[in-house]
Amino acid sequence: MSILKTNGSSSKTRVAELDQIKFLPFDINHLQQPSSETQSQPATMIMKLINGAQMRTSVDEVKDISFADTLYHTNSMGQHILETDELFWPDDRLLPHLLPPASTIKTLDMPAARLGNAERVMFCTLQGIVNRTCPRILLYNHNEEPQSTWPSANGLRTSAISTGNPYELVKSYMEELNGLVLYTNELSDHYANLAVTIGGLDRLLPVTPEVKEKLEANGIQLPVKVDLTQLTMSTATDIYTYLYDNYWKRCNHRLLISLNPTIPYVHDIGAACGSACVWLDPRIQSERNVLDKMLADMTPGRDIVLGWYPEERSGVGEATRYGLSTVPADFFENATIYSAVNKPIKIAPVPKRPKLENKIYAAVYISDGDNIQYCQHAMAKIFEQGGRGQMPMNWTISPALADIAPGMLNYYYGKASTNDCFVCGPSGLGYAMPYDAHNKVYYSHMLKTELFDKYTQLTQRYLEKTGLRIITIWDNISNNQGACYAKNCSYLYGLTINDWERQNGRLTGKIQSGSLPIAPLYPCYANSADVVNDFFNRDISNFDGKKPMFVTGQVTVWDVGPDKLVALKEKLNTLSPGNVSIVRADHWFSYYREANHMPFNITMLEDMTITSSAAKTPARYAADGSPSTGNIWISRMANQQSWILMDFKEPYEISRYVIRHAETSGLDAELNTRDFTMEISMDGETWTTIGTHTGNTAPVTDVTITPRQARYVRLNVTNGGADGYIRIGDIEIEGMH
Repeated sequence: MSILKTNGSSSKTRVAELDQIKFLPFDINHLQQPSSETQSQPATMIMKLINGAQMRTSVDEVKDISFADTLYHTNSMGQHILETDELFWPDDRLLPHLLPPASTIKTLDMPAARLGNAERVMFCTLQGIVNRTCPRILLYNHNEEPQSTWPSANGLRTSAISTGNPYELVKSYMEELNGLVLYTNELSDHYANLAVTIGGLDRLLPVTPEVKEKLEANGIQLPVKVDLTQLTMSTATDIYTYLYDNYWKRCNHRLLISLNPTIPYVHDIGAACGSACVWLDPRIQSERNVLDKMLADMTPGRDIVLGWYPEERSGVGEATRYGLSTVPADFFENATIYSAVNKPIKIAPVPKRPKLENKIYAAVYISDGDNIQYCQHAMAKIFEQGGRGQMPMNWTISPALADIAPGMLNYYYGKASTNDCFVCGPSGLGYAMPYDAHNKVYYSHMLKTELFDKYTQLTQRYLEKTGLRIITIWDNISNNQGACYAKNCSYLYGLTINDWERQNGRLTGKIQSGSLPIAPLYPCYANSADVVNDFFNRDISNFDGKKPMFVTGQVTVWDVGPDKLVALKEKLNTLSPGNVSIVRADHWFSYYREANHMPFNITMLEDMTITSSAAKTPARYAADGSPSTGNIWISRMANQQSWILMDFKEPYEISRYVIRHAETSGLDAELNTRDFTMEISMDGETWTTIGTHTGNTAPVTDVTITPRQARYVRLNVTNGGADGYIRIGDIEIEGMH
């Protein structure tokens, strides 16, 4: 099936992957134009796959839907062997939708099998080619965390291939291979990346002559379809220019793999997607020229670079110039397995916070969570330290995990205590560096923000998916760039920036566009709790108790894990006994907003009470910070109306309400609440309607109103989902004193 959009883009999917296609609204009455007092949505097409994923498209954007028979090869299981151009890859996903993993996954421990780098390159490419059709191969490569960690977290059943006979894995899938691409690293290691790129495009195994001999010794005879051993190029510039001239047009431009050719980790997803795999250094002008040609063909706000660079700042910065972000993943493994386990993120409820006092509020961030290989490996061990949970800690993590490994993010949410708060690593969806404080250069134009607009729009989608309310920026942003976050990232509570002390004087906090707090991390990337204590004391020593004080900093996770960080609690108390409160980042920004007379989410206040009409689940689920399954308010329609009432105990100026419906929990779109109103009151008796919604199909209702004084807010529902039930994932009310 092919869907052609009015903008000229198209997407394809196998009919066998489709579960259902539906069109919303549900009846013709909802297609009428809304009155000035109501808010409604346009007709929407919902396509649901057998793996549970849902894609929504406005009907106005669909030009044509067509079905066509195609000729294709099948394997012995009767499965259509997919080519790279047959993947279903919606514009709103970082990676294509793969079929759910097979009932039993074959695993191979490559270190235990004593495989060399060239062999690992071959096996990782095999994994990508095979898993493109249906995920069936899992390779252990790094072995830092227990091997059972991620298969178990994703509910996978595995069967190990003997490490004494690893080539049996190749034999199992020879029918899905067209042959070999032969290369040698004698002139340059970069030939491995060229071979992997070609292998993914044409279902060929990349092999050196030595690996080819091992294949033959194991009874595996495959023809050499591409021979690179005759090439005489020896530089990265020449080899990747050859790739660009001969293969780039055939590669997808959605995903660029940037990976050291001797590190065969994310080769699997590159081969599965038909992506180019390169290792180019932007500090070398000739290599930068080649990289720039590739980056220029990618689409900001949609496409990403996956992997790493020869040098961090120049590499991340170069992608940022083109409005693209980099998802660090140099040692990430099995992306073709874990991205295929389609699970909505189970966002943990947010604990309520006490009233604002004239105290010192401190928040400490733990670095490096933007790197998904860290999330997969080192973080799995560090998160088990006994110090975690003993005081509030703010863990950076990558929102890209929502598509690349949702089970991984759910694993951490499931283990987290109420003292563990997850925040977004730099600088949103993937690592972007708007301003490099070390080299004093703006990689993203400080004034012209068209590309940065697209990056922040992409970021907003993934913040909402993953429940991350704070972004740690590396290193800083211009006023215009800050305005992009304020305009496009409505889910944010605040931003942090890095004070590396490379400018005259300290960086100061600010309120961007009147709506988004930006706080400097001072210190940033500290290597001990003592450093944090010393920096914080520069402010704490001046605390007079007359108004709240706010301090915030960051530690490097490689030096300061939870077991060392907990010492900070006593150290800070010694500086100002009884006055320091270490808090979660979401609480910190809530306090900061209130202290600065800004709107904040008043449903986070612990003295708020919430009641409802008769329901199957507690009323508190409607405003606990989590829209996820298991934390949804569910009520059967009774007498055509159900309600949720929030009492904030004192009047606030109400300026915004946000309602997250069933779809944000991963449920079907037709279960979203259709018709409802929002009302406010000072006394709980006389009510004023501030919003009327009919025919809603959207997963989130987000409305800003002219500020109105109210103590009470009530949601009235007159028409729930298609099955007669009302499901409210979460309600936020923004108010201020």
